[in-house]
Amino acid sequence: MRPHNPPAGRHWDGSPRHLPPRRSLQIATHSPSRLLRAGQTGRCRHCGNRIDWYPRSDGRPIALHPAEVPTTSVSATGRWHLSSGVAYPHDDGSRWCRIPHAALCPHQPPDPHTASTPLATLRRELSLRTRRLIDTGAFTPDTHPPATAGPAGHNERPTRPVVRILLINYLAESPIDTLRCVAQTIHRDRCTHLLPDQTPGRWILLPTQPASGQLTLPDTSMAVYDLSHLPYADQLRWRAQRCTIHAASTAAADLALAGWEPFDPLLHADHIRTTLPTPTRHHPSAR
Repeated sequence: MRPHNPPAGRHWDGSPRHLPPRRSLQIATHSPSRLLRAGQTGRCRHCGNRIDWYPRSDGRPIALHPAEVPTTSVSATGRWHLSSGVAYPHDDGSRWCRIPHAALCPHQPPDPHTASTPLATLRRELSLRTRRLIDTGAFTPDTHPPATAGPAGHNERPTRPVVRILLINYLAESPIDTLRCVAQTIHRDRCTHLLPDQTPGRWILLPTQPASGQLTLPDTSMAVYDLSHLPYADQLRWRAQRCTIHAASTAAADLALAGWEPFDPLLHADHIRTTLPTPTRHHPSAR
């Protein structure tokens, strides 16, 4: 039996003795988006196909199809492009562009932007993939509407409260005491700390204010979780959805989009509450 000598620089099993230094990637301080590529991928709750989440220039998220499509296959009003991690609703002059997933989702009615043959073929492929996921039990379509706030006069905590940050009203993605930091930890996973701390906001009643260009709404008051009395730095921390530990960390990236949606009294009428909820104590941040 001939002896086997490992090559120089390797162990007996062939693994290298010296590993190259690990690259340390950081988010540029001037970057408009701090979201990592790993934090952009998701699955459509209606069809199960992959989507990529990106923030728009107004801060609202949008789900884009993960692959680029030829610009000639999409009408001018349906083209999107990316710049520094932010999605913009027009093309950038190249031969390729991105398209919202809603225009291709098999669950949605056919979109006029997808009337071309290449996009119709792509929509049919997504439909077949959805059928395979359902047949194999890997995906169950979400047929229930999202949970909304209780009726007027209900004093329990809102499932999606309206929060006032820097004099702007936002619709939160979950109850106040469950909002979680979106920053990446040194272990490369999402931070487990919660946003509320020793200086929480306060529930107040404010009039529903129409957005720009909308008709005047009836004179109705709504419950708002107001953070305007907090220092400017604390309000920035809340809007960035970061805990007190990661608020000052400029090198930590985000593993998820901040769950704030600009509040629209017409689109979010189901979440308007006319009475203040019963005061509840915030749960301590997870350690």
